[in-house]
Amino acid sequence: MSTTADPLAALGALPGVADSVDSVRKAVDRVYGHRVMRRRSTAVTSEAALRGARGSAALSGADWPLEEVRRRSDFSGAGGDEEARTVGAALRLTAEAGQLLSIWRQSPLRVLARLHLVAAADNGDAVGRPRQGSEPVDEPLVELPLPDAQEVAGRLEGLSGLIIAGSSAPALVTAAVVHGELLALRPFGSHNGLVARTAERIVLVGSGLDPKSICPAEVGHAEQGRAEYLAALEGYVSGTPEGVAAWIAHCGRSVELGARESTAVCEALQRGAA
Repeated sequence: MSTTADPLAALGALPGVADSVDSVRKAVDRVYGHRVMRRRSTAVTSEAALRGARGSAALSGADWPLEEVRRRSDFSGAGGDEEARTVGAALRLTAEAGQLLSIWRQSPLRVLARLHLVAAADNGDAVGRPRQGSEPVDEPLVELPLPDAQEVAGRLEGLSGLIIAGSSAPALVTAAVVHGELLALRPFGSHNGLVARTAERIVLVGSGLDPKSICPAEVGHAEQGRAEYLAALEGYVSGTPEGVAAWIAHCGRSVELGARESTAVCEALQRGAA
């Protein structure tokens, strides 16, 4: 990451990033301009939340049909159903995200701790705090080298400092960096992917890019597929300008696909079919 006074803004100057930012802005503006948003935005937000949670859970190994997520009421994981627990965690995080917007810019580490606590739904000693020493990480779908606890602590503090200081960088750049850093670090013993994608959502909403939370990037990440998601993440972890730019572009495309999904929801509502 750049050593300039505003390293996030420096990333925004990488080749191709400005095009991604512009494309995302246009996609978001289009869905916000839909006539249904003038009178039924709450319904669109609710549907986007459900679809976003489904997409995030799919990337964490619980790829359930949307109607199954909508139908189920028990996500306790009784009988060892880990997929149900994953979907339940994704739904809880989506609901919690809106409650944490005002805290994020002042205390991002506090928000991340809260997100992990909500996802884990556990009172264990390792819940809600970054891992320590040689504590293991249960994140089997991300097979990148795992930074040690000391590096995790340092990079989390650095990320927190950037968020608190503020940046002139576009919201897409900040959201992509937050998402990428959390997945690269995997700071918690579990549920890091779910937490990272929720943090991305918080940045996109809190920045004003998607204030009503109707462009779920999680939908787009899932639609592009786990293999492409992980390949883009590897580019971010490489630290090369090309790799970081490709990750930001991947996140941008995910927001665009989320906007397209909500446009379809608007059309369905307009027809009276949803």
